[in-house]
Amino acid sequence: MTVPERPAVPTGVPGAAGPLPGPSTGPSGSPVPAGTGPPARTRHRGRTAGRSLVAALLIFVTVVLVLFVVFNTQTVDVSLVFGNVQAPLVLALAIAATLGGLVVWLAGAALRARRAKKP
Repeated sequence: MTVPERPAVPTGVPGAAGPLPGPSTGPSGSPVPAGTGPPARTRHRGRTAGRSLVAALLIFVTVVLVLFVVFNTQTVDVSLVFGNVQAPLVLALAIAATLGGLVVWLAGAALRARRAKKP
């Protein structure tokens, strides 16, 4: 097996001083064939596409929710456990959306904790 000659111009970062890259050697000092090193880090396209889809869906739902709240500005009666309150519909919807988000977040946290406990 022959070893390729080193290039006349160093490769890598321009202007960086350092030794010229040579053939890789294994623990015994013998050359290692190209392509037998650690695998190159690959990008997971499916995961990236999924995150982009989730982000787009989240933005769409947020815009729809904001428009729904803006167009519903009348005052409504809100029945609570201890009585009735008159409040702007915008405030009632915002509180309901916040409480709904909190319930979803708590459910997700409980599921993550349950998965973390399993061996």
